Amino acid sequence: MILTNYITENKALFINRVNEISTILGINPDWLMLDMYHESGLDSTAVNSNGGATGLIQFMPATAAGLGTSTDELLNMSNVEQLDYVLAYFKPYAGRIKTAYDIFLIDFFPAALGKPDDYIFHTSNLSAQTIAKANKIFDLDGDGQITMAEYKQNLNNYFSKYGLDPSKKKI
Repeated sequence: MILTNYITENKALFINRVNEISTILGINPDWLMLDMYHESGLDSTAVNSNGGATGLIQFMPATAAGLGTSTDELLNMSNVEQLDYVLAYFKPYAGRIKTAYDIFLIDFFPAALGKPDDYIFHTSNLSAQTIAKANKIFDLDGDGQITMAEYKQNLNNYFSKYGLDPSKKKI
């Protein structure tokens, strides 16, 4: 499993639980590790000052509430305890997670899961321009919208850095 050297507490328990969660979700555990590393550096106490996202996958306050907890409670959990909420967050998508892109999408923009490469990120409440302005790193051609192809292209560089094939389910 990649990135285990970044686990600073409960290492054996954490690795075991990531493997269990990955089996439940039917995914490569490296996908989950890389997503958590991308979101928090595998630091369960990470807090984003812009919006209050907290923990391993940067739970937003409303997301934490929807899972029956709060960002304050998550912040006080061990990394292993927090993994129960990581599972709770991803579990509704089990069976639909086909690639590492999907794990990252569920964290970033779950409405895009399963969409084709020409899909433009938007919702009825958020325009494509608003999303692109807030996430310029993904608007590779600078046209004020993010397509699925641009999103994947951006992540490919990240995946390559860690030797991860985004479609390879098994290690």
